[in-house]
Amino acid sequence: MLSRVADSLYWMSRYFERADNASRVLQATYGLILNPAKFSTEERWFRAVSSLAPGAAATNVDPQRALHLLVADPEGAFSIMKCISGARENARQVREEISSEMWEHLNRLYHDVTGSDLRPDDDAAAMRIVNLVREGSYRFSGVTAATMSHDEGWHFIQLGKYIERACNLCILLDAYFVIDKHADDLDWVGLLTSCAAFEAYCKACTAELKPDRIADFLLLKPEFPYSVRYSLDRMHEALTSISNLSLSRRTENIERLIGRLRSMVAYVQIGDVIRELHKYLAGIIEQCRNLHAAVHEVYIEYPIEVAFET
Repeated sequence: MLSRVADSLYWMSRYFERADNASRVLQATYGLILNPAKFSTEERWFRAVSSLAPGAAATNVDPQRALHLLVADPEGAFSIMKCISGARENARQVREEISSEMWEHLNRLYHDVTGSDLRPDDDAAAMRIVNLVREGSYRFSGVTAATMSHDEGWHFIQLGKYIERACNLCILLDAYFVIDKHADDLDWVGLLTSCAAFEAYCKACTAELKPDRIADFLLLKPEFPYSVRYSLDRMHEALTSISNLSLSRRTENIERLIGRLRSMVAYVQIGDVIRELHKYLAGIIEQCRNLHAAVHEVYIEYPIEVAFET
């Protein structure tokens, strides 16, 4: 596979997962502010902004402005519109590698999302876009799984999806457990809803909202799709498949990095890390960044002499 193709598929998937994550968090946070609680709306929006747009939370934007910026800011690197545009642009560059159904769905979603003239004071219109992306993400995932060959390109899509998801989950957990220590039961429901995990958590752990149990479920549950451990396991599967299909690439560093990442969640219990959760989550994010750089070096921007070795 050409390196430019692998790069576009990888980033198409990362951008789409980033938009999906933002839609889940915004949908859950918006639902929270409609319920009375002892904490202010500003506190909850601060948590949402700090998890979706690192650095932007320091500006102390008001809730209505925060919603507009996170949905429709054309220059904001983390806004939903910007991410959907990035996913569509990367898909456009590799239309011959993806199915026509994938392109049609993503292109339609792009026009639905960007075609709205969204005013800063129109919360209802912003939430319509959030809901469009939320529903569209399920359809796009299903269309991709059903209509694309599960070959090397598919595995780069899976790698991008789950490396983005693992990082987003760690940032979100940090926002709830470290940045804001005044969460109540409603906030914990919001966290689980942000990860599409409320019903799955209740079935596995009952409806008792204990912070340690929630952290354990979202970090270490190997069967749940929106847990960090599940994401790292899928990254390992994708990298193993890519390595097997790419002949003699030098993948020792990638194998070492993904092995270290998986060991960080496979051989710990929540009691071992909960007291220093910020440091632990930051370590996972840093290792994911290192893995991204290693993948980029081996498969995207490798020296020309390496190509002749294959």
